[in-house]
Amino acid sequence: MEDKYRLPSLKDARKRNKEEVKVERALFEIPDQARSMGIGKKYFLRTYGCQANQRDSETISGILNHLGFTMVDQEEQADVLIFNTCAIRKNAEDKVIGELGLLKRLKRVNPDLTFVLCGCMAQEEEIVSLILKKYPQVDLIFGTHNIHRLPILLYQTMFDKERVVEVYSKQGEIIENLPVNRFGNHKAWVNIMYGCDKFCTYCIVPYTRGKERSRLMDDILLEVKELKEQGFKEVTLLGQNVNAYGKDLKLQNGFATLLEEVAKTGIPRIRFTTSHPWDFSDAMIDVIAKYDNIMPSIHLPVQSGNSQMLRLMGRRYTKEDYLDLYNRIVSKIPHCTFTTDIIVGFPNETEEQFQDTLDMVDYCKYDGAYTFIYSPREGTPAAKMDDNVSLENKNRRLQTLNDKVNYYAKLNNDKYLNKVVKVLVDGISKKNDQVYSGYSEENKLVNFTAKHVKVGDIVEVLIKDCKTWSLKGEMIER
Repeated sequence: MEDKYRLPSLKDARKRNKEEVKVERALFEIPDQARSMGIGKKYFLRTYGCQANQRDSETISGILNHLGFTMVDQEEQADVLIFNTCAIRKNAEDKVIGELGLLKRLKRVNPDLTFVLCGCMAQEEEIVSLILKKYPQVDLIFGTHNIHRLPILLYQTMFDKERVVEVYSKQGEIIENLPVNRFGNHKAWVNIMYGCDKFCTYCIVPYTRGKERSRLMDDILLEVKELKEQGFKEVTLLGQNVNAYGKDLKLQNGFATLLEEVAKTGIPRIRFTTSHPWDFSDAMIDVIAKYDNIMPSIHLPVQSGNSQMLRLMGRRYTKEDYLDLYNRIVSKIPHCTFTTDIIVGFPNETEEQFQDTLDMVDYCKYDGAYTFIYSPREGTPAAKMDDNVSLENKNRRLQTLNDKVNYYAKLNNDKYLNKVVKVLVDGISKKNDQVYSGYSEENKLVNFTAKHVKVGDIVEVLIKDCKTWSLKGEMIER
């Protein structure tokens, strides 16, 4: 039965060549018979994981809207139920698998309901094998490389009444001209590149997302300019490793050049994520320091403060390299805020090595950190390593680390007391129509009182109270 499926292959996903990446502008097509397939039908879309998945969901939603479907926010209302999944950690996968089991009841109530699983989990051999064996309610599985084929795949599933599995394990291409349904109207994600070639020993992303491949600069700038014309106030440039942008295009200082060109469009706010310390250049630092519309907030994953652990993780830099980069950024952008990612309990991490991580936090005094217990990913080199760190020790280390991160988050926020920050308004409180929220240039969450403002405004707020993860204030009337 599985012979007719195109199944994921970890072996194929590892391959990398030096061939030039193709830019495809005509791959997306809607067959005549599928053009009105969604009229009168509804879809529910749930997104797990990172910003790249969020942006993919905007494309999926755009395609479905193109087909005539209407989005709903309740699973029970849907004719098509789509899970766009994340594979970065096992608990993310377990959550999806649990949801698949719980939602089996919807299939019993509505036998015509179409279940779709896509995203990074679909790229994993063991996950697809598990779903095929134990979750017959899942009708369609597709991966990260063939979102453009959704109209064809969905038509086959819904009208041919057959289970469809189509997952490509390949290096990938650049596919332009896909529909998009932006989930906001003042902030937007903009893909600048896809994939990753770093192959950190713990990470599944190079296998699920393909090789590093950059969009053409003109296409990116056109998208940013269109967003600006549509009234968007902020763009976040996206990539698994944004500062590797342009390497495959043989661009010198590719990301620094792109960042400067985006700044020149005049869009009010620019952010980017995620940076890898290995590719963070002085040219980048200079551009960020030069332009007021590039926000002084950098996510700079460190993962560990110990050089031996970093080597085992395949991170390509030492503790000293990271600290030197941090110091260079601070010297050029003294008001910059920093967030990071940290893994505790990596195979065979000692107490002394964990203490080096705590020392790193003491030095950098991060404004926030995404902290995790190491999660083995099937098929990655780290999954084969002998792990002698007990779960008890991992949990204790995580708590110790979180306590320290929280301490510095509050200490950094306290500096904003009685200061004025510029906030891009994201929304209004459901409980009080005079309380709004948004983010400052430094990426601080700010809740504030105001009158006569709307989502998308950029306002000045006087900070009156500082919490660990947010600031409180009142808008200054001009």
